[in-house]
Parts: sequence; C-alpha cells; structure tokens
Amino acid sequence: MEDVVDILMATYETESMYLIKQIDSILNQSYKNIRLIISDDNSKNESVRKILEEYRKKDNRVIIYFQEKNIGYIKNFEFLLMKSESDYICFSDHDDIWYEEKVKKSLEKLKQENVDLVYVNAKQIDEEDNILYESYFKYKNMPLVNGKSKLSISRCIGIGCSQMFTKSVKDNMLPYKSLVIAQDWLAAFIANEGKGISYIKEPLFGYRLHGTNVFGGRNLSQNLYRWKKENGTSYKSYLKYRNEKVIDKAYLDGIIMCVEYLEMKENEKYLNQLINYYTNIKKSKYINMHWIKYIKYLSGNNLGKKMIKEFIIFHIPIVGYIQYKKG
Repeated sequence: MEDVVDILMATYETESMYLIKQIDSILNQSYKNIRLIISDDNSKNESVRKILEEYRKKDNRVIIYFQEKNIGYIKNFEFLLMKSESDYICFSDHDDIWYEEKVKKSLEKLKQENVDLVYVNAKQIDEEDNILYESYFKYKNMPLVNGKSKLSISRCIGIGCSQMFTKSVKDNMLPYKSLVIAQDWLAAFIANEGKGISYIKEPLFGYRLHGTNVFGGRNLSQNLYRWKKENGTSYKSYLKYRNEKVIDKAYLDGIIMCVEYLEMKENEKYLNQLINYYTNIKKSKYINMHWIKYIKYLSGNNLGKKMIKEFIIFHIPIVGYIQYKKG
C-alpha cells in the first residue's frame, strides 16, 4: 500500500481564486494517497470558510480546522504539525499552484536518496498565473545541498512550500521552542542533523508573487526599493535595513533559533562562530575586513550573484549604499 503523505496548509484571509486553484492542484496530484490538512487562522472573510467547508464535504482527504482566535502564522503551522500522523509531510502555501507530479517526485527522491528532506524548484508566477521566471532556483540563486552540509546551518535551505520531509524531522521540531521564526529553516536544519537533504531541479509548482507578499519571493533590489520608499535614502536608513531586515531577519535570527534545537555537538562550535560573525558585521558601518569568514560560512553551489550582493552588504556597506541610492 502506498504511503500516506500529509500536506499542511495554513490559511488566513486568502483570496478565493487563489485558494481554489491551490486546493484543486493538490487534490489533482498524480499521487493520490494524501491528506490535505488545513487550519484557518480565524479568517473574517466568510468566503474562505465556505470554500473550505465545500472541499471537506466533497473529498474525504480534506481535513479542516478553524481556529477560534488568531494565533499567527508560526503557531498555526505548529498546530498543523501536531495534527499530522503520516511518515511524510509537506508544507503548503495557500496561494500557489502545484504541478501534478510534485508529491510523487518528491517522495521518490526522498526514498531514493534516503534523506530526511527534499526541496524542489518552482516557477515564479504572478497574480494571473503568468510565468515571471522559469526557475526559482536560478532567479533567487538558491543554495543546492545534497547530503549533509554546513550550509544548511548558516542559511535557510528551501522555502517551506517546496519541502517534503520525514516524520522524524517533524517529531524533532515539536513542540516548538521559544525562538522559532521559520519552520522551513528549522526543518532543513533538523534534517541536516539527521539523514541529510536533497533537491530536485525540475520546477514542480508555481510560486506566486503578488501584492500581499511582504518580503518572500522578491529579490534584494525589490526589497530595498520597498524599504527606501517607506524610510528614506539616508545612510542611517540603509544601515537600519541592512542590520534589521537583512542580517537579523534573514540570517542571525534563524541561527539563534537553531541553537535551541541543536543535537549534534559537533555543530555547536560552528553555530557559535556564526553568531559571532553576524554580530560583528552588524557593528561595521563602512567596511569589515573579515572577508575569508564570508567564504567559509556562506559560499556554496548555485549561489552566484547572491554571494556578490551579500558580500557587499555584509563587508562593504558603503558600496551597497551607493547602489541603494541609485535604485
């Protein structure tokens, strides 16, 4: 008998047309033995509840929970993880489109490579399902990790909606500890401490970019542009963005989260080194000469242009500011 795959979806005030497309794309997967577990975070939009109720009635693979009060994105996924009972689990956004082989090929890869987590490529799509970029891996210079890698500690490996992971990863994630900020980074970190990670280069879903995205899905230039419009073009504003929205939010906060979940003592020293590295570069206002440490901690396969941009932001912020003012 085929293994059951649990697909966990958190919804909140979702646009009806996106929600319907996403649920349909999941239920129409070529791999049929799935459970779609949805937790709605107390949406006020009645159309969301109506749509979810309709799917629950017409397909017994759909399991719905309605939160009595808003608990937030992080806690909602913790709730979903606690409801999962299967050996294989996927995270799902509520507004993407999965291509019909996503679950099947992810599960095959997970078993073939005997790893704890697989993440897949995507096509970036807009509000009307038009393809913006054929390869999310290429567009975002996503790190490509096969096996175990220190890169899975220093970076977030694979966006949540691209991941499939084992029950072992889930069990080690729960209950959430105090500093959980990103379930995808945490899942990859735990998988790296277990049997490791692999990836699929083929795009297996459409990852939607639309007006309600905050930072996810956009590139560095787009994020800087949004920040500048709201906070101005001064060097002080740029450093605030660099420290709080880039170094803290995208790197340091994730590392600190991982410390709470550390099992392999061999990684403890490395985590502390990373924390010191990020903390020290935040103190640099114009230039930081510890360039070799960047290569040691953050270089990897497929990172390309991302490494150049990161290096400038981290170690030569004054140069980054020149580009910031031009953009």
